[in-house]
Amino acid sequence: MGKHKQHSRVGKRLVQVLVSCFVALAIIAAFIYVTYGREIPVLQPAGTIAQQEYILILITVGLGVFVVVPVFILLFWVAVRYRDGNKKAKYDPEFASHHGLEALWWGIPCAIILFLAIITAIATHRLDPYKPLESDVEPVKVQVVALEWKWLFIYPDEGVATVNYMTIPEKTPINLTITADAPMNSLWIPALTGQIYAMTGMSTKLHFMADGVGVYNGATANISGEGYADMTFKVNSVSSGDFDAWVEKSKLSTSLLNTTTYRELAQPAKSDQKTYVLMDTLLYDKIIDKYMMPEQVKQRAREKSATETGASE
Repeated sequence: MGKHKQHSRVGKRLVQVLVSCFVALAIIAAFIYVTYGREIPVLQPAGTIAQQEYILILITVGLGVFVVVPVFILLFWVAVRYRDGNKKAKYDPEFASHHGLEALWWGIPCAIILFLAIITAIATHRLDPYKPLESDVEPVKVQVVALEWKWLFIYPDEGVATVNYMTIPEKTPINLTITADAPMNSLWIPALTGQIYAMTGMSTKLHFMADGVGVYNGATANISGEGYADMTFKVNSVSSGDFDAWVEKSKLSTSLLNTTTYRELAQPAKSDQKTYVLMDTLLYDKIIDKYMMPEQVKQRAREKSATETGASE
């Protein structure tokens, strides 16, 4: 009778192990099926910033695997070796207090966390989104406004603006200043750079550069309401010559962006890609200023004037 119970117990455990293995394989198969042949922009960097972020991801995952894999190996080894049915396993209640092993399984994680802390501190300063990129090429300035439920891109130096797409020259620093005239949002171009928040009454910055010609997906990385899932846009990286040609072609658009047409554009609604001729070069500043008190507006104007004077000198 005892042997029968033991065989039954072993059979149940075997079934549990087989079911667990099947579930694990099913999860792995589903992951491969979902990702096979699909683009994963975060893992396919096409820009200077994205490439450095990709290296950080690999380092972090590698260190995580270095810890997780041995833990799972030990988990199964201990479960099998010290199972109830294994009478040969040596009973050693003092094993848990082994000073050498204690130092090992506490020392290694502490060392890994310390290493992660160091590279995180270094990368945080190196990849500061407010830090301009070093380049001999003159940067292109783009002002970004998050609306409901669309993205507005303003090119103040070129005198044009676009909705839900951005055209940039390759191998050229792109200096974004970002705000919102709607619920707080977050701009993200996975293949080119990390995300940065867009907030009403505030102006954030983001610098990036595309390594070559291509079309990249951008989207919101922040849940901001009913239509946020459709807040996607395209980033067209083209040659410098094609960028100049695009600017000249955009200036022939019959759609004009001024204060009146902006009010219509800012209404909550989805929108297709569209190109405007920029009629008000101070539109971005006006969008921010309307959320400020009069004294704050004056202070911002003084700071901007001082900055422009310093840059000209």
